[in-house]
Amino acid sequence: MNTIFQQIGTYRVVPVIAIEDPEAAVPLADALMEGGLPVAEVTFRTMAAAAVIETIASQRPEILIGAGTVISEQNMRSAIDCGARFGVSPGFNPTIFAQAVKRMFPFIPGVMTPSEVESAIDAGAALLKFFPAGAAGGIQMLQSIAAPYVHTGVRFIPTGGVNKDNLKNYLGLSIVLAVGGTWIATREDIASKHWNEIRDNCRKAVDIVSELKVATATAL
Repeated sequence: MNTIFQQIGTYRVVPVIAIEDPEAAVPLADALMEGGLPVAEVTFRTMAAAAVIETIASQRPEILIGAGTVISEQNMRSAIDCGARFGVSPGFNPTIFAQAVKRMFPFIPGVMTPSEVESAIDAGAALLKFFPAGAAGGIQMLQSIAAPYVHTGVRFIPTGGVNKDNLKNYLGLSIVLAVGGTWIATREDIASKHWNEIRDNCRKAVDIVSELKVATATAL
């Protein structure tokens, strides 16, 4: 699990993807790789999700492919069977998380309140999705919620309302391991086969991550 989370922490931006057409899986994966961001969370919000995950896992194994919107045991089984290397949920369901632990499946449950953070930590979670980040109060809210738990070592992946304009501010927080972003590869861009735009969105995000790494190294 730590290895997967470390990889996510290296990329720092996880494209969150809702995709309708399995045939778009490989071109999408190629656009992500060309953009320097070989990681994706494909959400179970569409009927095509399982097929897309399976296709990318088998044909583009360089991609760190995860399953999002894992809200049932069936979703969990499907994610694992399809080759997803990690799972993400919008909320914290103790039963689902326990199943992930039992199956040794790296899992990132969602939280929005201190009570949910405590419950997730108590269950053994070390990485949490802060969702919906923007609607819940953004950076200020995340800082306030996380403050009492920083000493536990828990980290967050804010998702929902994160975009290219506030990306640097989110990533500047020490409690943020990475962010989830739907703007990298939108449903509309995928449907319209705007692969170059998706590639360029990746490159811009990677550039911001690189700038922050340089700034941090210089400060040290």
